[in-house]
Amino acid sequence: MKLPSHDAAAREVAEDRSHRVILPRRAPKAPIRQVARRLMMALLVLVATVFIVWIDRDGYHDNAGGPLDLLDCVYYATVTLSTTGYGDIVPYSPGARLLNILLVTPLRVLFLIILVGTTLEVLTERTREQWKLTRWRNALRDHTVIVGYGTKGRSAAQTLRATGLARDRIVVVDPSTKVVESAVSEGFAGVVGDATRSDVLLRAEIQRAHQVVIATQRDDTAVLVSLTARQLNKHANIVAAVREEENAPLLRQSGADAVITSASAAGRLLGLSVHSPSAGAVMEDLIQQGSGLDLVERPVVKAEVGRSVRETDDLVVSVLRGHRLLGYDDPQASPLQTADRLITIVRAAPAEEPAASGKPSARPTLPGTAVSPMRPADD
Repeated sequence: MKLPSHDAAAREVAEDRSHRVILPRRAPKAPIRQVARRLMMALLVLVATVFIVWIDRDGYHDNAGGPLDLLDCVYYATVTLSTTGYGDIVPYSPGARLLNILLVTPLRVLFLIILVGTTLEVLTERTREQWKLTRWRNALRDHTVIVGYGTKGRSAAQTLRATGLARDRIVVVDPSTKVVESAVSEGFAGVVGDATRSDVLLRAEIQRAHQVVIATQRDDTAVLVSLTARQLNKHANIVAAVREEENAPLLRQSGADAVITSASAAGRLLGLSVHSPSAGAVMEDLIQQGSGLDLVERPVVKAEVGRSVRETDDLVVSVLRGHRLLGYDDPQASPLQTADRLITIVRAAPAEEPAASGKPSARPTLPGTAVSPMRPADD
């Protein structure tokens, strides 16, 4: 299998050469609304200044002679707030000068802040984004990195969310800026760049990640990403998808802990559905997390220690004991031990609804999951 240096999708990196991190943010306001809002605030400051000068107009002196009218007050407020100050109209009474010190001068400063607010916002935006990025990196631990956010990557993210993983614990890496922005709009953090490059994966803090999902479009790219990810993180659980089954051994050698052959898996599901549509529907339900029946892994609870596999509260498919995966019918699977983990079929817990009494349902759930047991616990 040839290993080109770049994925076909990675060519889109040319859209944006800078490998950058994009964090979820609130939708920005329209520029026209922001400008209109600033203009209204500046106009209010101007009107307030005119009013202050008008009520104390007798304390001002006009070099042209005569008392100040409304136009003179507007003129003085305008040249004062803009710091022009021609000196043709000046406050001469103590009261007028005191009002200038206490009111007009603060209004002048406020007026200038409003006018240069856009410039200040641009200057502080980078500092604010850098601060948010630094805080995000410092808080990011044991997260999940999803490389590739196409159909497979998006489905993986949805499944992880259905199992209870928070959005802020998922980081998406993709070479397309538009794809990453789509992931960010769903609440995930995103990194734009080619995941075969170590500097891009380091921006996703992969060295502190708990698990990595590789869902690229090409098998050769998946191999390169797996090699790079394993080099940066020796202990992460790496799960990768390949199209061709012949490439699965190579991907395992490159550092992947589990390899899913998407084309073969889809073909087997198609064959099963043709032979038995009902069995195909059950398998489809099992792999769709969060609805109907779910296939979950959970620890053995204290009450189950020493029992047989068939005496548990739900349907056990396999028992994970150390690094061995024992079938439910394996004689060595029973009795259950404290350190065992069970692969079980459970019914997904529905959203909590108020009971008839108005109190939330007290339906029990399995430890470490958000699902309900298939069989009720013994009294």
